Amino acid sequence: MYGREEISIHCPAKVNLLLAVLGGRNDGFHEILSVATPLDFGDRLVLRLLGEEEDDCWSCDCPVLNIGSENLVYKAVESFRAATGLKRSVKVSLEKRIPIGAGLGGGSSDAASTLIGLNRLWGLPLTGQELNDLAATLGSDVPLFPRRAPVIMRGRGECIDVVPDTCLDRILGRRILLFRPEFEISTSVAYGHLAKNAAYFSSGKEMETRLLDWIESDRPINDLLFNSFEKVLFDKYLGIRVLFEKLRTKLGLSCLVSGSGSACFALIDDDATSAVAEQLIRECWGEETFIVESRPLALSN
Repeated sequence: MYGREEISIHCPAKVNLLLAVLGGRNDGFHEILSVATPLDFGDRLVLRLLGEEEDDCWSCDCPVLNIGSENLVYKAVESFRAATGLKRSVKVSLEKRIPIGAGLGGGSSDAASTLIGLNRLWGLPLTGQELNDLAATLGSDVPLFPRRAPVIMRGRGECIDVVPDTCLDRILGRRILLFRPEFEISTSVAYGHLAKNAAYFSSGKEMETRLLDWIESDRPINDLLFNSFEKVLFDKYLGIRVLFEKLRTKLGLSCLVSGSGSACFALIDDDATSAVAEQLIRECWGEETFIVESRPLALSN
């Protein structure tokens, strides 16, 4: 039983509009409070069902990406098989656009999209909740992507609530300028730096109050922006701090690190041009700096 043989699916990048790391947990993870939104910029995944006697086939246009058994897409296929009894082999083709090690959720999004795509191809054997539960076994960021909408994340990231409808018009449609330096930042290394100084952790009570106040107000998302990693990265990477100071003071832009970095983003007003900001970013970080404009994802894809 299956629906179709092949599917092409968007794998959205994400940004964290708020990311508060509240402290360590007994399971080795960290307790967080986050508001994250998927974007219309991202990777493209093509899945095709093959015969049971054939081998799985994997391809990716990014030569530095490991597409072996440690890749989250591979793990997503195996997890889906275990959960549903899918016996047919799968051909996976990934067009990689999201920078690796950037805090934009590329690997997690690819894994979530793999689960979504296989579920559609195999005739929807998993409910939405079962799909979300399976996503949570693959990584802390994976559960945010199946919903294809702005979400509130708690726990280690697996506890998901949708952002209230009354707030969505303040998020959807906003212009977001993504930019990334030439270096990656390992998530585990970033959390390691955070854990060395308890002062970097945020107060859960204060952050929940900040979020609730924003939800109950009509203030723009500029007033919500917060990331616990900003102080860590400012201390360790002078180039990020200097650029942010210029974007904030010279151009009056609201900007933030996404996730644990290294990618960052700035909010651009609808009636403004991004050209001046792009020029300033390239002056600080070099002409080859990754820059792309995107918007929060408004439709299921």
